Amino acid sequence: MATSVDVRRDLAGLADPRRAEASSRFLQMVPGGYGEGDRALGVSVPDQRRVAARYWRDLSLAETTRLLTDGAHEERLTSLLILVRKFTKGDERERGQVFDTVLANTGRINNWDLVDSSAPYIVGPWLIGRDRSVLDRLAESSLVWDRRIAVMATFAFIKAGDFEWTFRIGDQLLHDPHDLVRKAVGWMLREVGNRDRAAEEEFLARRYRVMPRVMLRYAIEKFEPQRRREYLSGAL
Repeated sequence: MATSVDVRRDLAGLADPRRAEASSRFLQMVPGGYGEGDRALGVSVPDQRRVAARYWRDLSLAETTRLLTDGAHEERLTSLLILVRKFTKGDERERGQVFDTVLANTGRINNWDLVDSSAPYIVGPWLIGRDRSVLDRLAESSLVWDRRIAVMATFAFIKAGDFEWTFRIGDQLLHDPHDLVRKAVGWMLREVGNRDRAAEEEFLARRYRVMPRVMLRYAIEKFEPQRRREYLSGAL
């Protein structure tokens, strides 16, 4: 059986110091940034996906979790890519175990790329047809990544034509102080609009004047230029 040491070795062999420096800046691993304290190896996402494809069958859930709880940024992202594969291919018991692993380790899913690579593909799909109150708890968390997970998980519901929880979590996070949460809410509202423009605009009608500007800009990005101007000017 493969171990987390094998995955780390393969990732280390793909590491590029120049890419690591660029990733550190892009993901704000610098002092004062939202990723402060993290460490980048400098491995591209396509390379990480190839490593995940190589190991997902033979790496146990415990070893995958070890990568997530005790690793550099790319090691954690690779572990999440492995977890997504395990979830997608697993039976009900295995899918539940993967979901529980993610929820138990949200403190290590601590950048937007880690959230966006896992929440819409594990958390959301598991909750379809199940009690979703865990999303309320995540949305109320003091941890910014929990709050982003809460809204990004609703992408799975949106794809199924169910917008209720996107609007519910959107309301809870309407005045969130963190830019990364504001952007995520706006993005999910835009995804609703891509499928049902009237539903999105009904949500925006009573909220667009008070929601953060970046959230509104993301939400109306696909609207016609004149319609965007009307929202941004408050002329509706």
